[in-house]
Amino acid sequence: MSQAELGEVYVLDLDLAMSFHLVKENEGNLRRYGALLASGNSKVRLTGTADEEDLWEQHIVDCGALVSLLPRGARVIDVGTGGGLPGMVWALCRSDVGVTLLDSVGKKCAAVEEMARMMGLEPHRVQVVCSRSEEFARLNREVYDVACARALSEAPVLAELLSPLVAVGGMVWAMKGPRCEEELAPGEGRWGELGLSDPEVLDYDLGDRHRKLVIWRKISPCPDRYPRRPGMAEKRPWYR
Repeated sequence: MSQAELGEVYVLDLDLAMSFHLVKENEGNLRRYGALLASGNSKVRLTGTADEEDLWEQHIVDCGALVSLLPRGARVIDVGTGGGLPGMVWALCRSDVGVTLLDSVGKKCAAVEEMARMMGLEPHRVQVVCSRSEEFARLNREVYDVACARALSEAPVLAELLSPLVAVGGMVWAMKGPRCEEELAPGEGRWGELGLSDPEVLDYDLGDRHRKLVIWRKISPCPDRYPRRPGMAEKRPWYR
């Protein structure tokens, strides 16, 4: 699907049944990835837990819930990937998407690159990049169909960091918990300043955990002043 078609015809439909079918179909590889992730946590902090079952329930299944929502053939970037979540899960479940895993911590990038190699994910499908998102976006401006971040920062900060990476017609995703509306309030009515639509919030439940996916459509080019220097998005919010 081309970037123009993505914006014109792609209808958001979170099909949890299809997502979990894909998770079940690829459970062997996903469990193997979880074991590698647990092992890697003993060397560098990649996630908050090193228990394989906790990793499965709290992280892998959570990321897998969104896998059916990815547009066919999309170019995806996972910013602040840490241990490869969600991008590694998506790559293991969807062979049609290309995923860039971006993180600024060298040890994490090395661990994720090794996990991708051990999982047999070829570089043309899964690329690991060690860089600040602001610096990477200057050289790779508006080339992705979907840019996503999970447990990285507050929604307005993510919108500034991710919008420069996404082509017009694409989407910015922020995986959030139940209180995300509070984070969105400061940007109300002003998202167009980043080239984004007003956000849509998709709700989904994983057992007793309530999750939300915030989605902005990329409706116009991001102004050239973004991205700003590393750290400025947090220090001086764009909406003030």
